[in-house]
Amino acid sequence: MRSIWNGAISFGLVSIPIKLVNATESHSISFRQIHTEDGGRIRYRKVCELEDREVTQAEIGKAYEDADGTMIPITDDDLAQLPIPTARTIEIVAFVPADRIDPLQMDAAYYLSANGVPAAKPYTLLREALKRSQKVAIAKYALRGRERLGMLRVVDDVIAMHGLLWPDEIRVPEGVAPDTSVTVRDKELDLADALMDTLGEVDLADLHDDYREAVEEMITAKASGEQPAESPTPAPSGKVLDLMAALEKSVREAKESRGEDTGEDAGAGTGKKAEVRPISSRSARATPKQTTGKKSTSSATKKTASSKKPTASTSTSAKKSTGATKKTTTTAKKSPAKTTAKSTAKTPTKKATPRKRTA
Repeated sequence: MRSIWNGAISFGLVSIPIKLVNATESHSISFRQIHTEDGGRIRYRKVCELEDREVTQAEIGKAYEDADGTMIPITDDDLAQLPIPTARTIEIVAFVPADRIDPLQMDAAYYLSANGVPAAKPYTLLREALKRSQKVAIAKYALRGRERLGMLRVVDDVIAMHGLLWPDEIRVPEGVAPDTSVTVRDKELDLADALMDTLGEVDLADLHDDYREAVEEMITAKASGEQPAESPTPAPSGKVLDLMAALEKSVREAKESRGEDTGEDAGAGTGKKAEVRPISSRSARATPKQTTGKKSTSSATKKTASSKKPTASTSTSAKKSTGATKKTTTTAKKSPAKTTAKSTAKTPTKKATPRKRTA
């Protein structure tokens, strides 16, 4: 690894010479711009507007453009002589718990390497102090012409530094959240929790860039004169009309992908879309069969014999109405309520004469 910056860590009165090394790298595939007619390269040339000629990198410097368009030249020596202590120093200003750092502030990451043998002892001291305190160090440093904020933490046996955005560089999320007030039901949250549990955890080392691999395969095929493989057409996804149905289907598909038993209630193996039945269809299925006229007579008898259990009178009336030849038990004959039920079944019920109400 090649260092991109040399300096020191200022840890109180302790100074630790270090080298800054990039901790990350990009594996994205870059493309060149070409002239589509003949395949010629399109290049950007740096041209001086006053002389109308191309200039070399050695002739190019920095300048600040004022409001009126005036260019104020700034040299590297001007920047190096700025009266700030962080010009060549990573100055630690505080130690805080790691959870105090908002992930939105995270920027580029670097490894800090001890620069020389004398730096090994203070470097190890700071590393072990960070480990034991379970805290991170907040530091200020200057890089590429500007002062920056950083966070130092331990990765394996190396001190790593994450560049941090300044707090005023984080935009307030005004107008980002939904405008309308939305109510989420407990059952929807339960299904969301079930989906999260089903998806489970993942080892980040197992994740890879599928897009980059597909681009590499396409480039290899075109370079060898072959036709690139066509991507499979994704199945059309319907509009989500019911959040509950979408959650239930997501849980079922996640379980199926992991080879888990989805259960009959989730519609496993049916291939049908999950749906939420309306209340009316459920109540229709639970509606009992229509009762016959004889059973309604029996129910009327129950009101007369309210002192007895309704099951006994109903069974006696059912036996009479079906013309059963079996005799009832002696206990049933002696019961005055059941006797009333027998006579009521034989004798037609008279219509009750409504009472006249006086004003």
